[in-house]
Amino acid sequence: MTASPGTSSPEAASTHSGHLTRIAAPEGVSGGAGYSHVVWGTGRFVAISGQCSFDEAGELVGEGDPAAQARQVFENLRRCLAAAGAGFDDVVKLTYYVTDVAHLPAVRAARAEVIAPDRVPASSAVQVAALVRPELLVEIDAFAIVPEPAGA
Repeated sequence: MTASPGTSSPEAASTHSGHLTRIAAPEGVSGGAGYSHVVWGTGRFVAISGQCSFDEAGELVGEGDPAAQARQVFENLRRCLAAAGAGFDDVVKLTYYVTDVAHLPAVRAARAEVIAPDRVPASSAVQVAALVRPELLVEIDAFAIVPEPAGA
C-alpha cells in the first residue's frame, strides 16, 4: 500500500492492481466495510446492465432465496464481463438493488466468492420497492475498466 498523491494519512492508503487504483477511505472520509470509496484507472470503459437471477434459458434461479439469486446474478455478471474481455478484477463500481436490505449479507457473501477483499470496487446499495418481476430480490449492475492491449 502507498499513500494517495497529496496525502500521508494511513486512511488514504491505496492499492494498485495493474491498471486500477483503489482507495478504501480518502483522507477525511470514514472507511466503509467491504467497498472502496474511490476507484480509478486507465483503459476501455465497460458498462454492464443490471443483472437478475435468470439462467441462460431465462428461468428464474432461487425463488425466495436471496443467496441463490445473488450467486446467479454474479454468474451472469461474470459472463457479461467475459463477453467484454473483462473479469471481476476490472470492476470499478457495483450498484446493488435489493427489495430488502436484509438481503445484503447474502449479496456480500456471493460477491466475496468472486472478488478478493483487496480488490473490492466502489459500491452503492439501494433498497427498492420492487424489481421488474415480483419474484426478483436482487439486481446488480457494474462498471469496469479493461486495460488496453499492449501496443494499442
